[in-house]
Amino acid sequence: MYQEKIITPPSGYLTFVLFLALLGGGIFALATEHFAIGAIALGLNFILVLPGLIINNPNESKVLTLFGKYVGTVKTDGFFWVNPLTVKKKVSLKARNLNGHQIKVNDKLGNPIEIAAVVVWQVQETAKAMFAVEDYHQYVNIQSEAAVRHLANIFPYDNFEDEEATITLKDGAEKVSSLLEAELSERLSRAGIEVVEARISHLAYAQEIASAMLQRQQATAVIAARKLIVEGAVGMVEMALERLSEKNIVELDEERKAAMVSNLLVVLCGDRNVQPVVNTGTLYN
Repeated sequence: MYQEKIITPPSGYLTFVLFLALLGGGIFALATEHFAIGAIALGLNFILVLPGLIINNPNESKVLTLFGKYVGTVKTDGFFWVNPLTVKKKVSLKARNLNGHQIKVNDKLGNPIEIAAVVVWQVQETAKAMFAVEDYHQYVNIQSEAAVRHLANIFPYDNFEDEEATITLKDGAEKVSSLLEAELSERLSRAGIEVVEARISHLAYAQEIASAMLQRQQATAVIAARKLIVEGAVGMVEMALERLSEKNIVELDEERKAAMVSNLLVVLCGDRNVQPVVNTGTLYN
């Protein structure tokens, strides 16, 4: 595995002055019919001097190789001169966004879901990025998709079917993003890539089960609401019976208590307004 070696070449300004001097001397020699001297001066100028001049912009680097051997990496921005025989490859050090495609995968419980992630990454070690993998751009794309698939397989979408699940893809956004970032950092370290941030950008059930899951969520919400209504209604009925008994307003036998409880529960738990009926006779008619 290649380790990055940062080098600082000599300034290119003096070399550029030398280039201009040789260029002027060569032209002058040709003009004065000293063709051999002029040809040599211009040949050295355009073969050895000019090809060695490089400009390195901010947040860029130049990876240098000489006859197949890694020489070093120039990360300092500026104007430099390097060995003209070296091969110079530019590698950007800027942060980049990878907006992953929506992929269909099964979660921990086997439910098909659609998931996508946004990854912010940048090249940290240029030697690994250039020599450890074939194409580090493609490597980032493929490994990011693989990490998202693996993450979706180890967690359920929600805890409707797995109530013991402490982390879900839907509700554990911070924890899931942290795990995704850690896994991507491990996978991409081989290529000298640093993961700045990783977030789930899209999460939904697949279309073939989306309607069924929506109905299940609605049913769960209705059941929870009904449960709360019943608990409140039972408390109100219990309070009403206790207050009637304490105030000695009326004495009810067990049958009338059961009827009263039934009527109150119908009124309190029904989803429609109840029409009252006035009893003008006795309690038992």
